Amino acid sequence: MNDAPHPALLPTGMRDLLPPEAEVEAQVVARLMATLAAHGYERVKPPLVEFEETLFSGVGAAMAPATFRMMDPGSHRMIGVRADMTPQIARIAATRLGNVARPLRLSYAGQVLRVRGSEIRPERQIGQVGAELIGAGGPAADVEAIAVAGEALSSLGVPHLSVDITLPTLVPAVVEAYCICGDRAAALRAALDHKDAAAVAATAGEAGELLERLLAAAGPAEAALAALDQLDLPPQARAERLRLGAVLDGLKDAAPGLKVTADPVENRGFEYHTGISFTFFAGGAALRQSSGELGRGGRYQAGDPAAPEPATGFTLDTDTILRTLPEVMPQPRLLLPPGTGRARSAALREKGWITVAALDPAADWRAEARRLGCSHVLEDGAPRPLD
Repeated sequence: MNDAPHPALLPTGMRDLLPPEAEVEAQVVARLMATLAAHGYERVKPPLVEFEETLFSGVGAAMAPATFRMMDPGSHRMIGVRADMTPQIARIAATRLGNVARPLRLSYAGQVLRVRGSEIRPERQIGQVGAELIGAGGPAADVEAIAVAGEALSSLGVPHLSVDITLPTLVPAVVEAYCICGDRAAALRAALDHKDAAAVAATAGEAGELLERLLAAAGPAEAALAALDQLDLPPQARAERLRLGAVLDGLKDAAPGLKVTADPVENRGFEYHTGISFTFFAGGAALRQSSGELGRGGRYQAGDPAAPEPATGFTLDTDTILRTLPEVMPQPRLLLPPGTGRARSAALREKGWITVAALDPAADWRAEARRLGCSHVLEDGAPRPLD
């Protein structure tokens, strides 16, 4: 019995990207990176693997459970395959670019690998495009990160684009003010994550009413902000609300067409974030074709934990973005019979044709063009459609 898998069979969460999707992905990455470059973000390219001590330092600690690890045959030290690129950019900024003037704007594109996927996102190899703004602590940096990410996605024609802003440090500020700790704090966090108002009321004690009203405040940004203004928030939580107001004011000018919502209690996926965070979504038919989540970002502490730098940034998932875009019509392909001159071929390509040179004679050039996936054939010196 032959137990060898079929050669087309891939591990769970992996897939081949075939024509024309592979070309579309390359174009999407190029357009996203062009937008980031236009805003002053300079591209860096970190390695696929690193020593686990550096990969898991600082913000990278959150990705340790998702990381493939192995022994490096050369150094006999443990290495990890990156599960996210943000920690690598933070390392580069703190070391190789430690003496470069701040704020530092860096961009990146590449593939990451994760131990497991999720029900919503079964993929384990994911394409990422992102940017990090390091060394800027004010609300203007938060505004820039959100606005630049929104512009990059809008340039692709993502339908019904919106951003949901979260405050992952707001609930911890309330919990600390009300001295909620240990198992009770963990149960409360789980109840908030599941938006379970009854469980919140049963767990939060005297903070219950405040936290229930925070749950109910989620929605359009201006309405959420107004709801927060009606609450008696502890001082640190009030500071988070003021920061949110400053960011929303900035976005009115920087991204006036962007739909903005706010969720004061959302925390899942933002465990290492230290301030304003955000998630981009596509809506309409695109939402039915995927989870709708195109990427996320937010504020964090970069560099050496003993001397961290304020930073914010975002990561966009190209796999999800591809599923939200309108179907791309294939570019016309033109079959060139043998004997077509080099100058003529070059002139056709300059006009935008994709040329496919026939290598052998054919009795029926139109049939041969169809066989090779071409939409046109060169007849009497001019491109002719097959249909």
